[in-house]
Amino acid sequence: MKIFGTDGVRGKAGVDITSMKVLKLGIAAGIYFRKHSITNKILVGKDTRRSGYMIENALVSALTSVGFDVIQIGPMPTPAIAFLTEDMRCDGGIMISASHNPYEDNGIKFFDRFGFKLDVQAEREIEEIFADENLLESALKSGKEIGSSKRIDDVVGRYIVHIKNSFPKDLNLQGVRVVLDVSNGAAYKVAPLVFDELGADVIVIHDEPNGFNINEQCGALHPQGLANAVREYRADIGFAFDGDADRLVVVDEKSNIIDGDKLLGALALYQKQINALTSPKIVTTLMSNLALEEFLKKHDLELIRSNVGDKYVLEEMQKNHANFGGEQSGHIIFSNFAKTGDGITSALQVMAMVKHSQKQASKVLTPFDLYPSILVNLNVASKQNLDGLKGYNQMIQTIQKKKMRHLIRYSGTENKLRILLEGKSEREISEMMEELIEFFKNALGEVQG
Repeated sequence: MKIFGTDGVRGKAGVDITSMKVLKLGIAAGIYFRKHSITNKILVGKDTRRSGYMIENALVSALTSVGFDVIQIGPMPTPAIAFLTEDMRCDGGIMISASHNPYEDNGIKFFDRFGFKLDVQAEREIEEIFADENLLESALKSGKEIGSSKRIDDVVGRYIVHIKNSFPKDLNLQGVRVVLDVSNGAAYKVAPLVFDELGADVIVIHDEPNGFNINEQCGALHPQGLANAVREYRADIGFAFDGDADRLVVVDEKSNIIDGDKLLGALALYQKQINALTSPKIVTTLMSNLALEEFLKKHDLELIRSNVGDKYVLEEMQKNHANFGGEQSGHIIFSNFAKTGDGITSALQVMAMVKHSQKQASKVLTPFDLYPSILVNLNVASKQNLDGLKGYNQMIQTIQKKKMRHLIRYSGTENKLRILLEGKSEREISEMMEELIEFFKNALGEVQG
């Protein structure tokens, strides 16, 4: 039974993610973690969605029923769960979040005791346990073997100290005006504290979560509000996070929204200049623009491409002994400081780069021009095998003959078909994209919009 997607388990709360399913999944995860248990503790955090209460209580019930002691720390960024799971010597960590999705959705991400997201093999093992009713039933404890739970509200300080240690000791943010869009999400307390303690003049927007407004026309997916605020407050720079704060979008002092590939390129070059790279290899995903690859090559850096998802970026980083990588979408990994995308840590590295350059953000964050590209998301009712579609391979051959780079795949977390085209002629890729959209509308016969 397939439960896990690209980034944990995700779906509509109360429909796909029900309390009964979470209870069963929690027991299955508890059985899995039991095989590697040392401290008998599991850490549980969440973002600001109302449905987080339902899921959290079901998980606590499940984990204590198989004998684990559960530590609940409330709303915290996903990278904080990764860090605190290891720092607090827990056997595993669980983050309740649907990341950038709207409030109706929710999800569950699992971390091992070292703070790494579970790999595909571990997820498959949990799925097998989930499907074994006898195993689930036999794992339930009774009497003194039943676990306990407690809520700790002051662990945020540990994470703040950890993040601040990633910022160069010889720098501070005195005299820098920063706008933070915390997306009514998990960063609404942590991010302002970090920047304030480093001396910045901090202006915060979208920091009043009510359980239903997470990611709502704000944050990393909707950075125009941040751009407007940077202009209004005459700020030096702006940072937008998504609902669980593992993603970052940057706006310069001119209110320009910085493309994710340009940001990766600028940061990669900066890391090389300060001798912080452990390898001349930089890992990005299949989504990254060819211009980034060529820019890195000019500076004797090699681009390695991974599947979409920051855990796949990290896997490739480990294989290539690299300590920097990320996704065009805003997940950026500095593995010296974090084991997953960390929006706040990445924002501090951007600030360090800008401060060291002694230039305005706009001069630092646009190191090259992108090749024209178009990304279209088509909503679909179901995910049919693309290779089985009549005429699909012929369409791909046409794209290749036109010497365009393409990526056509289903989203791992939503019922969407993602189509990326990239080439040197904007007119040609626009025409090709129109053909592709029409093809999929006819071939799938299920496109909703």
